[in-house]
Amino acid sequence: MNQLLDQARPRALSLLPGVWSPTPVTMRRWALATVAVNVGIVVTGAVVRVTGSGLGCPTWPRCTADSFVPVAHADISPLNMAVEFGNRLLSFVVLIVGLACLISAMRLRPRRRDLVTLAWIQPVGVAAQALWGGLVVRTMLNPVTVSVHFLLSIGMLAAAVVFLARSQEGNAAPEPLVHPAIRTLGLALVPSVALLLVAGVVVTGTGPHSGDEAASRFAFDIETVARIHADVVYVVVGLTFALLFALHVTRAPVAAKRAALTLLGVELAQGIIGYVQYFLALPAFLVGLHVFGSTLVWICTLRVVFTLRSRGAFGTEALASP
Repeated sequence: MNQLLDQARPRALSLLPGVWSPTPVTMRRWALATVAVNVGIVVTGAVVRVTGSGLGCPTWPRCTADSFVPVAHADISPLNMAVEFGNRLLSFVVLIVGLACLISAMRLRPRRRDLVTLAWIQPVGVAAQALWGGLVVRTMLNPVTVSVHFLLSIGMLAAAVVFLARSQEGNAAPEPLVHPAIRTLGLALVPSVALLLVAGVVVTGTGPHSGDEAASRFAFDIETVARIHADVVYVVVGLTFALLFALHVTRAPVAAKRAALTLLGVELAQGIIGYVQYFLALPAFLVGLHVFGSTLVWICTLRVVFTLRSRGAFGTEALASP
């Protein structure tokens, strides 16, 4: 039996290349995959909502009262059930990729404690999201629980982006690459965009796409919350333009200029989608596209911050503390 296990182990481990014998390159690939799957689950969550599939699986952890997988149900559309169940299955993909990142970080030599800590966020986050998802179903898609569900995903996406960025740099003390005032401007973008995401969540919780006809809505005026959301957009775009201008009139790194320009471009595209969906009465496709755009804005914002300082090349330090 032991000989059979010894023979089977290498084959099983070969299914996860770069996990048990990780290199910086393979770990970065897993990190990039983690970002991708976190974006994917946010977008599919939006698809669940705009297709009215939020209660396609009306119970939790089972899909129906008698089954963990979709079965014919007189009161639920098979399509809605498939959409909701598909979103649940994607959680396992996020978990598997997150575990691959964690194992890679733990087995990397020399080990980086900061990478291990960041990698732990993914499996822990999936577990928290699964439990919170059960609460979302049991509260009949209450807008508060749905909003927190989305924001938790945004937090996991941020951790994935930071893990990816840190896996591409060393662990030395940060060295500013721009004037301190410019770096402060860049850092100010992070809470500003976070506030923008929260405002967008409030608009979504007030609007028509609740995920199910039985779901409740925030008791806000949709015009008012949409205007507040737009005001925050103006602030974010203004900060981004100011950062881009400051980078171009100083000797800032090319990478920082490109990152800021990319962020501005994504923000403008997102703004166009937002206005079009508003004037077209929130068509489902554009709502989903807007959610995808929000993840890109978040990713690009975090990316800008990392281009404003340097921590050396990956592997140039030994076991420096994070």
